[in-house]
Amino acid sequence: MQAKLSVRNVYKIFGDTPAAALERLRQGESKAAILEASGATVGVQDASFEVGEGEIFVVMGLSGSGKSTLVRMLNGLIPPSSGEILIDGEDIASCSPQTLRRIRREKVAMIFQHFALFPHWTVVGNVAYGLKVKGMGAAERRARAMETLEQVGLAPWADSLPSDLSGGMQQRVGLARGLATGPQILLMDEPFGALDPLIRRQMQEELLILQKTLKKTIVFITHDLNEALLLGDRIAIMKDGQLVQTGTAQEIVTAPADDYVAAFVADIDRGRVFTAEDISGPPTAVQLHSDTPDQARRLMEDADSHALHVVDGERLVGLVTYKDLTAQSPDAMGRPGTLRQALITDFATTDGNAPLHTLYTDAGSGLPIAVTDGRKRLVGVVQPRDVLAQLSTETQAPTTEATDAQPR
Repeated sequence: MQAKLSVRNVYKIFGDTPAAALERLRQGESKAAILEASGATVGVQDASFEVGEGEIFVVMGLSGSGKSTLVRMLNGLIPPSSGEILIDGEDIASCSPQTLRRIRREKVAMIFQHFALFPHWTVVGNVAYGLKVKGMGAAERRARAMETLEQVGLAPWADSLPSDLSGGMQQRVGLARGLATGPQILLMDEPFGALDPLIRRQMQEELLILQKTLKKTIVFITHDLNEALLLGDRIAIMKDGQLVQTGTAQEIVTAPADDYVAAFVADIDRGRVFTAEDISGPPTAVQLHSDTPDQARRLMEDADSHALHVVDGERLVGLVTYKDLTAQSPDAMGRPGTLRQALITDFATTDGNAPLHTLYTDAGSGLPIAVTDGRKRLVGVVQPRDVLAQLSTETQAPTTEATDAQPR
């Protein structure tokens, strides 16, 4: 994946003597010692990561961990004390003010937790604000704003005032305002943090649906690990201004880097983190017309399985069990039974991206679950025992408490 945004060894020191504090930090002094000696506060310490084109990269941490300071450096609202922040190869940490304005205008939009809508402007007027700043004519910017409101489902409220909308709808206006200018990168600083849980979940799902079409590069800030696990293609966890672990949700849950991360993931529902594809095995099957019950039983014995899927060419048609095949008797003319006679056509299938919690009921049947592709072909098999094994796996037990840090 090509990097759209690259952050390299970025530091942010707040105070009157950032250069001196930075040198002390690099020599190994602690944040607390530097604060006591110089009054300087370390906001972000040696942050490095890349965000690929079209990726949702989530930065997660407790209040004061430095995540909001970090995201504000990504569009130049806060200048870093040291390091590089590259957008398509241009370093916004060292570029001219003119270049920074161009990059902000053409490539980056930021969406905050608090909607910051103009209360006396209509919804469409709020959405068109960024286009007005860019110098677009009134008719064109209204047309563009209306297109964006269609995307977020708010076109019928275009001429309403923000006060006429619910909190979730107002946040969708904020999202539409960010999208209207056609940014390549969206910086989202706890955008759903002020919403109640039900509306928050709806907004998370709507963002994922939009992203399938828009394919924006998104840096999403949150203090909620469940939100991070739901949204992030990759997740970076911050503590005391440092990135302590970066990886996929599965990597972080299965192999927390330290006790701090382990404390976060200890109570996570693994069934919402792992997918059918994560635990599926190779697609072993027998052909309905050319294979025999004896061949099917031998395959099951070799795989230590009591059931096996059956295909007709490439088409998945059902499964057979060892018990049913063994119970078959020859017909009146002495001919052996066939796979068709034992075929079970009411069987469970799933998409590889399906979360494991959606497989609980099917796993309870004891029969293997077929993983199929878009053409309903068998591409993998999930064994019920593997579902249970994944859900019962414990992460490393935490031995230290997760605590708040200082700068936000």
